[in-house]
Parts: sequence; structure tokens; C-alpha cells
Amino acid sequence: MTPLPIMLPRLLCFLSEVEQSLMADEPAPDNGTWETYRTVNYQLALARLVLHVRHGDQSMKPRGHLNLQAFTLADGTACLKVALAWAGSADESVHSIYTKPGLNWHTEARRVAAIWLAGPPAPVVHLTEAPEVLAPLPVATTA
Repeated sequence: MTPLPIMLPRLLCFLSEVEQSLMADEPAPDNGTWETYRTVNYQLALARLVLHVRHGDQSMKPRGHLNLQAFTLADGTACLKVALAWAGSADESVHSIYTKPGLNWHTEARRVAAIWLAGPPAPVVHLTEAPEVLAPLPVATTA
């Protein structure tokens, strides 16, 4: 579904608020400074924030990115989907923000920044990867 027109400017505003939160919460990442790039496509209702750290020797270290998508749900509710990714990790974390009465976009941006700063989610252990979990329990004997 096509996003509500009110959500289109929200893409860039939300990216800016997340970026400001990152800079406030981690002002000198890896003893460097944040280097960010924003891209917005209003026709597709997509936005991206790419995060790098610039070190004193002018070298750049990629840190990750955030992808945003604005869309309208079947009931007419606007939604912003945020996909968080970290450099060096194949893991991604996706969060949806639904417009509802009392929603505070600034608080949501701070929450997303805090989630990103916390790093990628812990890897999931599948039962096929942990055979000791499937080992039979010893039979209890009574004397």
C-alpha cells in the first residue's frame, strides 16, 4: 500500500533524530568521529542511514546501517519499519513503529539508536547445532 503523505517527511526526520541520538550517546566511537550518509527516496518511501567512523588518520571504518520503510497497513494505519544492520555481522534486527495516539517519535528514535548501539542480537542456537541437548537422560534406578 502507498504510505500516507504525512509519513514521507517522517523518513528524513526520523533518520536525523536517530543520528543525533547516536552522536549524543556515543560521541567518540572507536576514538573517532561519526561519518554518516543519508539517502531518501520519497517515491518508494524508503530511507537509509549509513554509519562509518572516521579516525584521526582519516581512515574510515564501516559500522553498519539502518533502512527505513514507510507504508500504510490495510486498516489505514501508518507504519515505519526499521531494519538495523551492523558491519561484520550477518544478523539484522527489524522493528516496526505503528502510529498511534500518544506516539513520541523522538522517544522511538532514541530507542532505535540504543538498540543499534547495543550491537547485533545474540546468535540463535538451533537444536541441530547442539546434539548434547538431545542426548537421552540417564535412567534413575531405585535400590
